[in-house]
Amino acid sequence: MLEKSYRWGIIAPGRIAHKFAQALDAVPDGHLHAVLSRDADRAKGFAVQYGASASTDSLDRFLNELKPDAAYIASPHTFHYDQALACLEAGIPVLCEKPLTVNARQAQQLIDASRNNGVFLMEAVWTRFLPIYTDIRKWLVEGRIGPVSLITSTFGFKAPRNLKDRVFNPDLAGGALLDIGIYNLTVSQWIMGREPSSFSADGVLGETGVDELLSVNLRYGAEQISQFSCSVRTDLANECVISGDQGRITIHPRFWNGATATLLVGDHTETVTRPFLRNGFEYQIEEVQRCLSSGVLESPAIPHSDTLNTMKLMDAIRADIGVVYPFE
Repeated sequence: MLEKSYRWGIIAPGRIAHKFAQALDAVPDGHLHAVLSRDADRAKGFAVQYGASASTDSLDRFLNELKPDAAYIASPHTFHYDQALACLEAGIPVLCEKPLTVNARQAQQLIDASRNNGVFLMEAVWTRFLPIYTDIRKWLVEGRIGPVSLITSTFGFKAPRNLKDRVFNPDLAGGALLDIGIYNLTVSQWIMGREPSSFSADGVLGETGVDELLSVNLRYGAEQISQFSCSVRTDLANECVISGDQGRITIHPRFWNGATATLLVGDHTETVTRPFLRNGFEYQIEEVQRCLSSGVLESPAIPHSDTLNTMKLMDAIRADIGVVYPFE
């Protein structure tokens, strides 16, 4: 048991925040304390639905009066930087939805603010904390498939063609890469344990100028490659396959919130399923609370360096395919 019960605050009670609140209900020593939204009625409705003790449309009140023990930021990408910085400067630990920011410059500034203020900061890459990834890591460490030579992954869905929606809106840092391709990148990073030495990318940009279909090859030295595709205009297979010279591991659809993986070595097939306690978000919440209890400023599972390196790579990929946001 942890030493205290953590009072969480949610900033921006949209779709993804519902998933967080539902998971929080299953986490020992954590509960929803405060909800912040620009719409006071929306904040109040969310608070009532999930039993929060307070709601507000004032960031100042959220930070200085309600002052939660940790804040979960669930707003669109372009709001992450300002909201996270305000929390860190107010001494409030932050779990911020991915991507942490829209570019590496902003990410570095938040990391600096975390360290300068002595306040915890973590990007909400929930995939890394899912139970099935413990089994996958064990297979990799044991060398069950031999040295990894190729990773292939896809993440794609056909989004409703509303050009004002955040997925297509350049003012909200839309596009497939920042919204979903980050999952392909972070899983590659987790498997390889290092950054790629080079990459090549090809993308299809829509009429708003954001990437709607993207294919990327990542080179890890002379003998290892990771290939991924992401799309907001096409349904894809949504699985990840890790191949070595002795076999392969398949993380079944949807690999980013997967509960099942299969190991294939010769004629031997082994499939493992690890059901979620609630919806999968609970594991990253538990990690944040563990880190806060330990007094550390970053999680060893998704350290600041991983977040920053992923942002740098996404900056480079966007530059390569010609995606520039109006505010940059």
